[in-house]
Formats: sequence, structure tokens, C-alpha cells
Amino acid sequence: MAKSAAPPGPAAGKPSFLRPLMFILLLGAVIVLVHSFELNQYLEKERLRRLVAAYGLWGPVIFLVIWTVAPPLFMPGLPLTLAGGILFGPFWGVVYTTFGATAGASLAFLVARYFARQWVAAKLTGTRLERLDEKVAFHGWKIVVFTRLIPFFPYVLLNYAFGITRVSFPGFLLATLFGMIPVTTAFVYFSANLLDLFQGEISRELLLGLLLVVVVCLAPLLYKRIKRRKAEGDNF
Repeated sequence: MAKSAAPPGPAAGKPSFLRPLMFILLLGAVIVLVHSFELNQYLEKERLRRLVAAYGLWGPVIFLVIWTVAPPLFMPGLPLTLAGGILFGPFWGVVYTTFGATAGASLAFLVARYFARQWVAAKLTGTRLERLDEKVAFHGWKIVVFTRLIPFFPYVLLNYAFGITRVSFPGFLLATLFGMIPVTTAFVYFSANLLDLFQGEISRELLLGLLLVVVVCLAPLLYKRIKRRKAEGDNF
């Protein structure tokens, strides 16, 4: 991608709010199906975690391997993130998901940079990510952090897109690792208590998790809006 004038802002494209709506509708449909077919007994979180723990080290290893190959294969990351909380709990779910997602993102980045540059560039043609390299040239690794802080950006495609920009691999790796921690923590904590719904219980931990998800989704957008208004005020 050719370098041109600096873009007006740090965003790599406007996030889509269709995704959270689809997630809510899907979750509602799953709850209805679980209660309709009386599957509640199989979706008790402690029972599932004991089952995974029985496999010892293999449980986390398999989860990390799946996370590593998922982004290069264009598999969505949200189901795996939610699975991390459900299967491993809030603490280890965050640890395994953060490192697994970072490994998968890094693998996709390296594939794009060294093996599939032209294919990725063709995929980005006509999309909002086409000018990503311009934004990286202006903001550096900060644009990687920004896109990781907002869960509505296309996580899988972004991993490939950054691979053909001028951001360094160490910069991408560290920005991805630390940039994903807030969103990962919120979604994993939420999913760690999500199965309470299938038991007919709305726990305090579930509500706290939901609040965390809302906060991490809205905070970067509110920050961007405040920054834009401040910039507009400075022009007067």
C-alpha cells in the first residue's frame, strides 16, 4: 500500500453495531432451545469445568491449539472467547484466551506478510481497511491497540490486513497482546457466568460481566467522540 497524507483520525473503519444485535438474538434463541429440549443438566458450568479438568494439561493445550489455527482459517473469535470463560472460569479463561488469540493473530499476520500479501491486498480492495497502511504510517502501533480495544472491528480480517502494513511484527504482537486484555477480560468474565441463565438464574456475577462488556464496547467510542468534539472546539 502506498503512503499518502495522514488520515484525519485513528479509526480503521467504522464498527458495525449489527454484530452485538445478532449476538443477543442468537443467545436468546439458544436459551429457548435449551429449555425446550431440557438440556439444562448438561450446561452446568461446574460440571463442564470438572470434565475439562479431568483431561489435565491437554484441556488448555487443545484450546490454545484451536485458538492458534482459528484466525488464519477465518474462524470467528467470539465463540472461542466465550468458550474460554465457560470451560476454564474467569481467571484461566482470560489467560488462555489472551495468549491463544495473540498466537492466532500473529500467525495470520505472518502468513499475510510472507506468503499471501497479494491475496490479502485483493481482499481489502474496496473495503474500509484498504487505507489501513496510511493510518499505521501516521499512528504506528497505536492503531493496532485501538482496533483491539473495540470488539466490533473484524478481528480475523484485521490480522491479515496488518500483515501487509508497515507495522513491525514485535509492535503488532505486543499491541495485540495488551490491547485485547480489556475486551477479553470483559467477555470471558461474562461467559464464565453465562450458563447461569440456562439454570434459570440471573446471578450478580453475570450482571457484572454484562456491565463490563457494555463498558468496553462503549468506552473507546465515547473517547473518540469526546476527542472529536474537543478538536472541533479548538477550531473556533
